[in-house]
Amino acid sequence: MAFVPPARHLLRARDLADSRYFEPLDVAQLAAAAGLSRAHFSREFRRAFGVTPHGYLLTRRLERAAALLRTTDNSVAEICMAVGLQSVGSFTTSFKRTYEMTPTEYREAWPPAVAAAVVPACIVRAYGRPQHRTFGEDKAETPA
Repeated sequence: MAFVPPARHLLRARDLADSRYFEPLDVAQLAAAAGLSRAHFSREFRRAFGVTPHGYLLTRRLERAAALLRTTDNSVAEICMAVGLQSVGSFTTSFKRTYEMTPTEYREAWPPAVAAAVVPACIVRAYGRPQHRTFGEDKAETPA
């Protein structure tokens, strides 16, 4: 069996955090994905990536929340739950610590989400066409 560097196992755990950030993941599940004990995993993860596993997962969740605040009209509570956090108060505190403004202030700093909604030209053309109208070509001749 070939030697696999420990960083490869850590990448598996980091990929799990990246792809399933919205689920209730904990350090034990990430450690299991890496095939390491919790304590050893936490030490190695911090050494490899410069942040604790919990800190990394929280950062992913806050990044996604910021994107949702910019691009949707969902409430702060809905966004909080959508990114896998359970408490709006903790979410607001963590968000403010990271972005130096509350989620509501962050949203107000960006144009409304409706301004970013672009309707494709094909849809505009399809709905711009006359609907269910004929110009006389389809009328059947009535027998005299």
